[in-house]
Amino acid sequence: MRLLPIALLVVLVTACGPGHAPVTDDEFAARAREVVEHWRGSAEREAWVSGFVPLRNLTLEPDWRRTPRWVGRSAINSVWRLETEPPSGTPAPARLRWADGGSLEVPVLTAEAAYAGLSKPKSFADEKCPAEGCRPLSVVAVARGEATVPSSRGEVRVPTWDFTVRGVPEPFRRVAVDPAAMGGPPRPLDDGIQEVDTYEASAPTELRLSYLHGDCDTTYGSRVHETPEAVVVDVDVRDDDDVRICPDVNRAGRIDVTLHEPLGRRVVLDSGSGVPLLPESNVRLIEFRNYDPRRS
Repeated sequence: MRLLPIALLVVLVTACGPGHAPVTDDEFAARAREVVEHWRGSAEREAWVSGFVPLRNLTLEPDWRRTPRWVGRSAINSVWRLETEPPSGTPAPARLRWADGGSLEVPVLTAEAAYAGLSKPKSFADEKCPAEGCRPLSVVAVARGEATVPSSRGEVRVPTWDFTVRGVPEPFRRVAVDPAAMGGPPRPLDDGIQEVDTYEASAPTELRLSYLHGDCDTTYGSRVHETPEAVVVDVDVRDDDDVRICPDVNRAGRIDVTLHEPLGRRVVLDSGSGVPLLPESNVRLIEFRNYDPRRS
């Protein structure tokens, strides 16, 4: 039997969850005030609440389960070939509409500009082409379309340019909204860890928080700090100091928190990272720390 190195074994058995540091209620209140001030002065705040902030790559790739294997390698290496004349002219602006009734008029890119975004070289490459299994992605048709994408204000239908590639059953689609009209993801406060993943508004004054904890962690409760424009939430999770061996496994937990006033349109902020939370979503903004969809 092969034995693991002692250092690796120690890492595997002693890691206990996300490493939440215990804080007192007074420390939480101070942190919450800091988070609110950071959000109030954030350059991304206005676009987050009233603009269009996409929360995914602007190239909408085909279903890889139905796509030949060579296509993925060619896409990683940006091996594109335009074999048709794309539509000319600048399209009229489009109006985005959200489920809450909000809307926004945005400029739409030309087909040429959308193709430039689709075909630009990646910052990384699997291996340079030509290589085994790598061939040009030959674009044989370009047409306008629509797609649903996640945003800071919920899912929204956006205009796209759809690029049909020879030998690929589905088109590559590029969001056609001009990136200059988009907002970027909010930046986290210092190097804090995102403690709460998402929330569900189970009632006007009740939030159900979803969070991760380790096998050997204890959850002591939830905390909330409210202002007229924001709600800061926290789950008090602490390592069990009496446990010396703990598997490195994260568990999903849920806990309720009661507000003094109905949530309304107030933004919910995570106290650990300072980033806003999206309701009932698997998008974690802390993962956007070094990623901006506008540049994708």
